[in-house]
Amino acid sequence: MEERDKGQWFVVHTLSGQENKVKESIERQLHLEGPDFPVYEVFIPIEKVSEVRQGKKTTTTRKCFPGYILVRMDLYTEGTTQINEKIWYFIREVQGVIGFVGSSDNPIPLSSGEVADLMRQGSAHEEKAKPKILFDIGETVRIKDGAFENFEGAIEEIDAERGKLKLMVSIFGRSTPVELEFWQVGRE
Repeated sequence: MEERDKGQWFVVHTLSGQENKVKESIERQLHLEGPDFPVYEVFIPIEKVSEVRQGKKTTTTRKCFPGYILVRMDLYTEGTTQINEKIWYFIREVQGVIGFVGSSDNPIPLSSGEVADLMRQGSAHEEKAKPKILFDIGETVRIKDGAFENFEGAIEEIDAERGKLKLMVSIFGRSTPVELEFWQVGRE
């Protein structure tokens, strides 16, 4: 069995804003425990988000699930529903950890489908930034940048792949289609 196939993924609840410290603390403790210790990996799903601040487009990263981290480990003794006390207390005693998500006595591991979705979502930040604000068709927005600045328009189409919106803007009493990037518009 390969290293990446070992263990199950569990969601660990942490103090909000302490996710990175908890991750580093667990990894530091793992280094001290040695390679045979049955905690294998700690993961924090993040995503890239684009927004306009002070007239400039910026891209930042944010956590998909603030206050939670994922840990791959052998929490249960192999072939049983008996919790391995050493692993249980290893995680629970890390400063900033509140507990496991699920039943307080028997944490439930994530299914392989849930893990695949989280990993895909958490690694998507490497591909393309998504807008901080999501829009709906029919919604009225105000244009914040470009030739039609301060005009209002109703969203007709959303192209999430390209990060563009098609708005119907009233110019001189006539409805005109205008294509803009997500960051060029905002809610009123």
